[in-house]
Amino acid sequence: MASIVASGAVFLEGTTVNVALPAIARDFGLGVEGLQWVLNGYLLTLTALMLLGGALGDRFHRPTVFAAGCFAFAVTSAGCAIAPGIVSLVVLRLVQGAAGALVVPNSLAMLESAFEGDERGEAIGQWSAWSAASTAVGPLFGGWLVDVASWRWVFAGVVVLALAAAIISVRHLASASGRPTNADVHPAHADSAQPEHVDYTGALLVTLGLAGAIGALIDGPHRGFTSIAVLLAGLGGLGLLAAFVIVEHRLARRGARPLLPIAVFRSVTFTGANVITVLVYAALSALLFLLMPQLQANVGYSAFAAGAALLPTSILMLALSPSAGRLSARIGPRLPMAGGALVTAIGMALFARVQPGAPYLTSVFPAAVVFGFGMAAFVAPLTTAVLGALGPGDAGIASGVNNAVARLASLLATAALPLAAGLGGLQKLSGPAFTAGYERAAWIGAGLCVAAAAIALVTIPTGRQS
Repeated sequence: MASIVASGAVFLEGTTVNVALPAIARDFGLGVEGLQWVLNGYLLTLTALMLLGGALGDRFHRPTVFAAGCFAFAVTSAGCAIAPGIVSLVVLRLVQGAAGALVVPNSLAMLESAFEGDERGEAIGQWSAWSAASTAVGPLFGGWLVDVASWRWVFAGVVVLALAAAIISVRHLASASGRPTNADVHPAHADSAQPEHVDYTGALLVTLGLAGAIGALIDGPHRGFTSIAVLLAGLGGLGLLAAFVIVEHRLARRGARPLLPIAVFRSVTFTGANVITVLVYAALSALLFLLMPQLQANVGYSAFAAGAALLPTSILMLALSPSAGRLSARIGPRLPMAGGALVTAIGMALFARVQPGAPYLTSVFPAAVVFGFGMAAFVAPLTTAVLGALGPGDAGIASGVNNAVARLASLLATAALPLAAGLGGLQKLSGPAFTAGYERAAWIGAGLCVAAAAIALVTIPTGRQS
């Protein structure tokens, strides 16, 4: 129950904030750049520290790490709700993302240790169903809160869930084994009885590296990409990311446990699946980031109506994803992934037609339906490909890396795609300039999905995966 409630809080937070962005922009006088920091402050630490969060759960008592993350998530969410300005809000979002990085990777791991056999399968099924449900209801819930109260309640609304998860985990999971047994140790480190090493250096390098690179992309349109500050941030970030790769490689060679086992990318299927993840989830994240302001500021929707606009997508994903998973198990993930990515590309192209004055039934609804069919066909086969690429013994590593990659895609898309669409540094969310940039972004997203389909045909196998 603690895993379900906490994951629901994190997923709910991730989907409700997008609906609240126009209201936050109005209160704080923000343009596109400010909203990028509101989203990316959270995504930065969540992405960079997710693998560290899992490693801390391996090294220390997992329920304690999980409960600490839940308490921190509740406190920082409450802080976001009362933030007096954009600087304090972004700082709190950074800490909130770090707290989420303790929650997400350890929630499923606790289910793995708490249940066995059929009970484990049922528990994971419940986790997946409730996580999907919270993701689907998030935009509706967030839009309703913005309309009847304030965007601040979008953050306050998850505090109770996070606190409840922390209390449940402390009371009922404290006796569960939080340390891995020898069977849980990655095969590359089977000679060591316990994974005592935690790669704090790698976590610091990847966090600062991503912060520098993303900061340069966001701030570049305002300051100029030739300014000293932007150049230092961008080049310094890239240098730190290169150092991260070197450190991870050296740790693996010494038999220690790096945050990111570089050797897993020797698998063509695993590498291809993660590249595809970056492309499709970047398109998805850019759509969610830009569609909500377009609907509210330019098409004239209320926050609740904007949140409800994508409900057909959520319903189709919930209804059809199990069937797509079964199909992938029978024929292999290549064709469902490629076909799903192509249909998703068509949906993205249809979203470009969401313009001022366009009726919902002839603009948003068809796009949401086609997009939902595409994502439903794509997501479950992607999971099959990722987990099958490295074999059952490395399924945990495969899932953790792909989870982090998906969030990295969101981080990069929110920083880079508005810049590519001509929206970087734009100070107004309403007007022809934003609409034109939004349309370009939708077409760029469609192109990313077409590229993902082509890569799937080349790198993803057909037939059942072992």
